[in-house]
Amino acid sequence: MATVIDVDTQMIVDIRTAIKECSERGLSVASKWASELHLSVPMLKRRNLHTSSPPASAFSTSTPARARSPLPSVPFVDESPVPTQLLTQSSIPITPARHPHAPPLLSLADDVRAMEMDLEYQEEDILITARACIDSREFMRAIHLLKECRSSKAQFLSIYSQFIASEKMAQRDWHKLDNNRHQPPVPINTSLNKLLEMVRNTTDPWLLFLKALFLSRLSRREEAIENVLLSIAGFPWNWSAWTLFGSCIGDGEELSSLLQLIPLPPTHPLVQMFQIKALNELHNPSEHELSLCDRLLSPDFFPNSLWVMSLRACVLYHLHDFGQAETQFERILALDPYRIDDIDVFSNILYVTDNRLKLSRLAHEFLTLDKDRPEICCLVGNHYSLRAEHEKAVKYFRRAIQLDRTYLSAWTLMGHEYVEMKNSHAAIEAYRRAVDVNRKDYRAWYGLGQAYELLSMHHYALHYYQHATALRPYDVRLWQAQGMCYEEIGRLREAVECLKRALIPADPHEITINLKLAKLHHTLEEYAEAVAYHRRVVEVCQADLRPVQDYAKSSLEVAEYQMQIPNGDLALAQNYLERVAASNAEDVARAAELLKSVNLRIQVKEFEEAEVRKQNTASFSSPGVTMTE
Repeated sequence: MATVIDVDTQMIVDIRTAIKECSERGLSVASKWASELHLSVPMLKRRNLHTSSPPASAFSTSTPARARSPLPSVPFVDESPVPTQLLTQSSIPITPARHPHAPPLLSLADDVRAMEMDLEYQEEDILITARACIDSREFMRAIHLLKECRSSKAQFLSIYSQFIASEKMAQRDWHKLDNNRHQPPVPINTSLNKLLEMVRNTTDPWLLFLKALFLSRLSRREEAIENVLLSIAGFPWNWSAWTLFGSCIGDGEELSSLLQLIPLPPTHPLVQMFQIKALNELHNPSEHELSLCDRLLSPDFFPNSLWVMSLRACVLYHLHDFGQAETQFERILALDPYRIDDIDVFSNILYVTDNRLKLSRLAHEFLTLDKDRPEICCLVGNHYSLRAEHEKAVKYFRRAIQLDRTYLSAWTLMGHEYVEMKNSHAAIEAYRRAVDVNRKDYRAWYGLGQAYELLSMHHYALHYYQHATALRPYDVRLWQAQGMCYEEIGRLREAVECLKRALIPADPHEITINLKLAKLHHTLEEYAEAVAYHRRVVEVCQADLRPVQDYAKSSLEVAEYQMQIPNGDLALAQNYLERVAASNAEDVARAAELLKSVNLRIQVKEFEEAEVRKQNTASFSSPGVTMTE
């Protein structure tokens, strides 16, 4: 009979292994992520693991550090089929359905694993010392210590140290060209090809991760994706590999196709976490991602995970549910008042909702906590921006960029500040830097369009708006912006099409776009279409019980049109005009004048209809008309 592994036991063992393995390789962000995830599992489940051992049939998908490692890793999935009747709520099959082209789950042969463990055991003291040097940022010393070592872990530490050292050198060379027209958009690391050569034929999951990293930096995206998938197959719980994978994805459509190639089932927590995170970074999550967050926060998985709660808050933010997003962030800070991750997103929410008091309090609290985190600099920048102190806001956004040049939000927000200061050229430069960092962020493209529009360079603005719309096709503002550009350059037909496209995802109670479409159709002398949009405005406003002033002009347009066309609906015109004439709108006089005219027409029409009826009656009853059989 096939073996069924308990999900809770499986995940806890794997996560504990990930904490240790990532930490020993200097992947501090992945180690911290796994540690926090482990802590979010209910304590009873974590304690129960100490009194139970993993199934004997389980094997490791990673190389354990030593033979005496207390918690060997076991796989979340295996290749053995499981009968349907064995599935229960608290257990999953070892082999779920996977895409036929997904890379196989990698495992080491027994002899290779034994050899690796032996090498690591022999090099244990050097590995510990090298790891201490890396923690102290002494990368060249670590490289020197590891030069005679032969284990895969030593190789990883050595090559990773060489990469970080070369990145620091590239940064220094780049900054030597600050304020120089010869400065490239990003630092250029000339050592990447040499480092790639060191891992070209590797099969170790950790070295495959480095190979994917180097390929990604060399803009060889497809090869990077292929290798990061193999790395995930070898050791699924390395979150750094998932982060790298997400950075290689261009849009939501590509994400959907690549999800099928992940060597784990679609219900695996890691796959779902990755899907939510990737769509958040693409600014395109849906209600489905919200339900995935709720599933991950259920008692079966990670009910106390602040990281998943933060994911959920970001989904709500991108869905523009700012009230619920703020509530979620408040809960996170109540559980951990010193959590800095994603505090910049919380500040964006408070900025959008104009919550000055809470944003000010948050900025003061976190600035005293750590002034050298880019997220906090961004938070303080938003605080000053909301107070219209744009120079101070720029200062803090620039500080965030100095701390992390890849910090996309700071570049974009700094561009917004320059737009507010009417410094279009500086705004364009900031937005271009944002695009250099991440071409997938629609906000930077949209910002470039706005900046060029300020300069009355509408053809340029249109180009960048189209880029933004391609990334976010259901954003009303982007279609409206395109429509305005087309109108400015006299291409009214294209403007109409863009505004019609904007109506699809727009609020059903929206009237501004309808008014704009009515105006454009009127200019194009398409009066019937123009009146149809004016009538829509009147109906929406009446349904929402808005004041007559909001739709008075549209009422007059509909009424005049009905009075001008043959067989127009005079009763409708009369109804609309009576509402306006009885209000205090500025069009009262015009409405009263038109109302007199329409009342007269109605009377004439009624008189003519009465005469016709009389004539018809007289023709039937006149003398000389006889009935014949």
